Amino acid sequence: MVVRESPTVEYKESVTPTFLKTVSAYANYGTGKIEFGVDDEGVAVGLADPVAECLRIENMINDSLDPAPRYSLEPDEKHGTVTLTVYEGQDKPYRSKGKAYRRNDSATVEVDRFEYGRLTLEGSNLTFDALTSACQDLSFHTLEHKCVEHLGISELTPDIMRTLRLLGKDGYTNAAAILADKSDFPGIDCIRFGDTEDVILDRETATGLSAIEQVDRAVAMFARYYRYERIEGIERVQTDRIPLEAFRETVANALVHRTWDVQANVQVALYDDRVVVTSPGSLPAGLTTEQYLYGQISVLRNPIVAEVFLKLDYIEKFGTGIARIRRAYRDSLSQPVFDVRGGMVAVTLPVTDAFEGSEEDVQVLKALSGGRVMSRSEIEKQTGLSRARTLAALESLIERNAIIKQGTGRATKYERA
Repeated sequence: MVVRESPTVEYKESVTPTFLKTVSAYANYGTGKIEFGVDDEGVAVGLADPVAECLRIENMINDSLDPAPRYSLEPDEKHGTVTLTVYEGQDKPYRSKGKAYRRNDSATVEVDRFEYGRLTLEGSNLTFDALTSACQDLSFHTLEHKCVEHLGISELTPDIMRTLRLLGKDGYTNAAAILADKSDFPGIDCIRFGDTEDVILDRETATGLSAIEQVDRAVAMFARYYRYERIEGIERVQTDRIPLEAFRETVANALVHRTWDVQANVQVALYDDRVVVTSPGSLPAGLTTEQYLYGQISVLRNPIVAEVFLKLDYIEKFGTGIARIRRAYRDSLSQPVFDVRGGMVAVTLPVTDAFEGSEEDVQVLKALSGGRVMSRSEIEKQTGLSRARTLAALESLIERNAIIKQGTGRATKYERA
């Protein structure tokens, strides 16, 4: 079985200085391993003297990395290999020849100046939203109104501002400037498209406003196009074609986790059959795509902004945003899609009546409703479908990101995404 290189594993047939860039990447962004004496296919080709090479690797790291990271070396004389494990450190940025690196899938690349600045902040145990704002002439009427409503206070005093970490010893923080009535930070651009993206039916760019007001305006535009009323008996019932809870959580999380030092707006694209929310900035350092998707860990890029949004009920508890979005779609055949690539994170929220699968697809999804985890044979029994039709439906639903496949062979199980 061929084991390929990955974000946390790199192979080197011999010991050359190129591995030092990857040492920098792992020390900066997350623990990883470099295996020497192994070719690109993951096959051991061996080193002449693994023990001697350990000493050479150690000297190269200590001489070339600034600061020197924590690491361990394990020689395997039987196979002629050496495993170098580099641990993520706290004294970031870790530099190789004056440059800092990160992993991009199985490649190692130099970080840009923005990311270098973020590493420097992290190494100082600071976040961007904790820095003192360049603008100190700020007002907080919107924030105060929300705090009075949700926190049970009578007014937003300086002491409360300090408790919320919006006011520091040197003045207002960037978090305060992001939440102020007039903000110089980027905002949200909401666009309602027609049949094609060349046709713009409506547009509202919420900039120069408190991030709180930005969310509220996006929700108001959402309501214009995805909310309707229907009559049930003598009652008028309000219905959302897209779960409001999912939309609100998606937009709020886009602001909480975005990179505020990038001059780009959060994009909210409204189509007839879906909404796509795109947030500028890749995932926070140390957070993998898998951890992001399945809520295994919460890494907060803007913890002060996140704390305020949490207290004001714009987001659920930290690290559960995607779970909350998925939960809002638990009874829907159409499911949200999460896309992490390059310098952005995009979330697609389909309307709940837009599923266009086959009858077999619908039957399989209904069988897996309620959080059930089932094998193929159990699904066949539940739906009455043949083996061939069940397999075809499962393959189709996996491609649509509607279900998840777990395990292999006879242990394979399926569940709703």
